[in-house]
Amino acid sequence: MKILIVHQYYLMAGQPGGSRFNEMARIWAGQGHDVTVIAGTLDYTSGKTQDSYRRRWIVREKDDAVTVYRCHVPATYTRSYLGRMWAFFGFTLSASMAAIRVPRPDVVIATSPPLVTTIPGWVAARVSRRPAPWIFEVRDLWPESAITTGVLTAGSPLVKLLYALERWACWSAAKINVLTPAFRADMEGRGLAGGAKFAFVPNGADLESFRPGPRDNETRRQLGWEDRFVVMYAGAHGRANALMQLVDAATELRDRPDILIACIGDGPERRHLCGEAERRGLENIRFHGPKPKAAMPAIVNACDVGAAVLQKNPTFRTVYPNKVFDYMACERPVLLAIDGVARTLVCDEARAGVFAAPENAEAISAAIRLLAASPDLRGKMGTSGRRWVMQHASRDALAARYLEILTELANGGQSRSETDADLARAQERT
Repeated sequence: MKILIVHQYYLMAGQPGGSRFNEMARIWAGQGHDVTVIAGTLDYTSGKTQDSYRRRWIVREKDDAVTVYRCHVPATYTRSYLGRMWAFFGFTLSASMAAIRVPRPDVVIATSPPLVTTIPGWVAARVSRRPAPWIFEVRDLWPESAITTGVLTAGSPLVKLLYALERWACWSAAKINVLTPAFRADMEGRGLAGGAKFAFVPNGADLESFRPGPRDNETRRQLGWEDRFVVMYAGAHGRANALMQLVDAATELRDRPDILIACIGDGPERRHLCGEAERRGLENIRFHGPKPKAAMPAIVNACDVGAAVLQKNPTFRTVYPNKVFDYMACERPVLLAIDGVARTLVCDEARAGVFAAPENAEAISAAIRLLAASPDLRGKMGTSGRRWVMQHASRDALAARYLEILTELANGGQSRSETDADLARAQERT
């Protein structure tokens, strides 16, 4: 089967970030399927474009057995709000041209955000005489998330255009894959699609890479964590992540020099966060910058607790942050400052962590003190989290589930009934 994925943020070799489709594409290609990806040329952690992509519109390359078309993204992406909009427009144009070039696929996945990936996804599906079915995947609700985080203004012409694009994508796609049951509830509530059109293949963990390992490893020594109790956050440093709450928590923990908050990753807010921590004279929070994807399993094992935090925002009640699955896979307890479906999954179902109210420094610091004082509790949470991931969220199992949906669509059928049943059960729990 020929599978085409349109994913602007598909990772380059060694690049940190969400690797959901890198792993699925590798699995599908390893099973003999012809997998092609249309992706962007920009390294989104650094905001830079590699020299090999400069002044080139489309670059065809190989990622092991996967064929990747790297499409031009204007360097304005990290400069301003308008610069990001121009970058999205540039990728839409270059990716649509790549969609015309690629061999006719049997099925297409266009994963959002950004919503504009639906345009080249539709082009790739419709360009030949025999149109292919395509899946609109929703990794985050857009433009709703951008509105609630203050990036976009409700009622603006651009927001109206994005909502129209979302409606069109839901109407045009053969299937809508949602990463959380709350996404489906929101979209059904707005009348975008009926229940039969939804599929549910959530995020998960690569259990081959993320597995329990020694805390006292070489990575811990290289990072200078020594014998301190380390709460580690790994991920983007942007407005939506609201990492100032960790700086505030570190301020509350000044009396505990044995505790360290360590942040791995990059983003537009990192410089400001570092400056604020320095201004306050904090020695119990560090910003280590981005690290290669291959280094992350050892980093997770080197920490004592994995943190997942987001802005206090009603939209984020609908998300599962991918990092929690990696923490759980390594048997690390989770400090979760995200309410909603993530809290239900991590704290109630998996029993793998503790919840603290988002953007509440006192609650976050109290949760850290509790975990630091409770090694038995941490051990139980770690064991429970690993067990849950193995049973429900291994990347191999999720890739197999997704492949069943793709195969049935390519054969002119509908998604398997078990997938809808899985989503219905998950929705009942939330």
